[in-house]
Amino acid sequence: MLRAKARAFAPLCNLTVEDLVPADHFYRHLEARLDLAFVRPWVKALYAERGRPAIDPVVFFKLQLVMFFEGIRSERQLMRVAADRLSVRWYVGYDLGEPLPDHSSLTKIRQRYGRAIFRRFFEAIVEQCREAGLVWGKELYFDATQVDADASLDSLTPRFAVEAHLGELFPDEDADESSPGQDDAQPLELPVPIAEAEREPLARANAARHEWLAREGRPDRTISRGGYRRRSDYEASATDPDAALMRRKLGGLHFGYSDHYAVDGGKARIILEVLVTPADVMENQPFLDMLWRVRFRWQLRPRQATGDTTYATIENIVGVEDEHIRAYMPLADWDRTAFYGPSRFTYDPERDEYRCPADHPLRRATAKYAEEVVVYQADPATCQACPLKAACTESKTGRRVQRSFHAAYLDRVRGYHRTAAYERAMRKRQVWVEPLFGEAKDWHGLRRFRLRGLWKVNAEALLIATGQNLKRLLRTRGWGRRPWPNGAPEAPRTSRSPLRPLGWSPPLV
Repeated sequence: MLRAKARAFAPLCNLTVEDLVPADHFYRHLEARLDLAFVRPWVKALYAERGRPAIDPVVFFKLQLVMFFEGIRSERQLMRVAADRLSVRWYVGYDLGEPLPDHSSLTKIRQRYGRAIFRRFFEAIVEQCREAGLVWGKELYFDATQVDADASLDSLTPRFAVEAHLGELFPDEDADESSPGQDDAQPLELPVPIAEAEREPLARANAARHEWLAREGRPDRTISRGGYRRRSDYEASATDPDAALMRRKLGGLHFGYSDHYAVDGGKARIILEVLVTPADVMENQPFLDMLWRVRFRWQLRPRQATGDTTYATIENIVGVEDEHIRAYMPLADWDRTAFYGPSRFTYDPERDEYRCPADHPLRRATAKYAEEVVVYQADPATCQACPLKAACTESKTGRRVQRSFHAAYLDRVRGYHRTAAYERAMRKRQVWVEPLFGEAKDWHGLRRFRLRGLWKVNAEALLIATGQNLKRLLRTRGWGRRPWPNGAPEAPRTSRSPLRPLGWSPPLV
């Protein structure tokens, strides 16, 4: 007999959330394999001894992991999912009749902790990966990707107006103040004997350096760089002043950031360092700071550091090679011009001169110390009479060739280009870092930051990288199936992600 199903719900009898969550559920495996109690001592000083009981820091970070694994974009949506998902309630330890934290409380907790706590959380997972043998440490790969900011082009405003408005709202705060929770104590001096005569010059040199990690990726906008100014130095978004205009690879302008990764060369591809900078900061600028941080924080002795052409600056190559690390980076091709390129000229070290394709000498003319190059110039009369002049130069004063002060380093890197190890590293780079960015963008919301402000997007990027490392750690601890929790919703489709059948889940990459 056909009849309608009546909606009637009786009180639960002799059942608990513990009974209703399947024994093989993902969150049960996560709870058994990852104990987050280590976060409580980190934040104990941020809470008062008396007052209303606070939300357990372990619950906060568990909810952040749920947001990562479920592909959730906001705390409000996160708490809606937690309210009707038994597995999430079980994971965070809340019974059916127990009220869950309000979404606004999670925002306040994040503000209280600041970027420093999120970085410690990221490093704690990396340390567990290292203890599990997932970090090799012999090869390091560097790359960066563009990430849209949560800001519209309509919010473009003169920077002085934005800073003046923020100064009125927060008169007691410095515009360049570090994130809440940041440790402002002076760094401890290492037990290395330094002569007093060397101490002061070293202190001056360190004070002149721009420390990208210590400044959370914030560029120095106070220095006049020879008259050069970034557009973001005088224009900013009223919505997110830290974001910078970037030109997308597929065309068009948008406010955004650059997310930098340093990835271990081992099979697990563990992310060892993360830094977010405004989009107008070149990838090569924070490279050395990230490399030294990875090397000394995790006590690694890498044999090579691999990046694309953008990383192959003189400063980076010299810094890496001086530490006996091979700089596997393709050098810029200066021969792509209408005239003979520098490779057509042969340097004679004994005479300190170049020989042109017609075997005429180019002698040393001057040295540009600001650019750290020596200029070699041919005799004007010889150039004018040369039959190859049309293919060599249009100058009436003779062809010029520049040689870097650090040409020996560049020659050494060019020598690497002819080795099988370099070719292998270049092929490996394409499948080592870029798929990690693809994974984060397609499945974990990295196409567009949901938060605003440099320290907040750094915290968001650190959480995403933490989750990516955690997926690889869980695989070694017995979770061999898909990384998504059972019944997790499908990741939101974007213009770049293809239509997928219902219930499809990505492979563990």
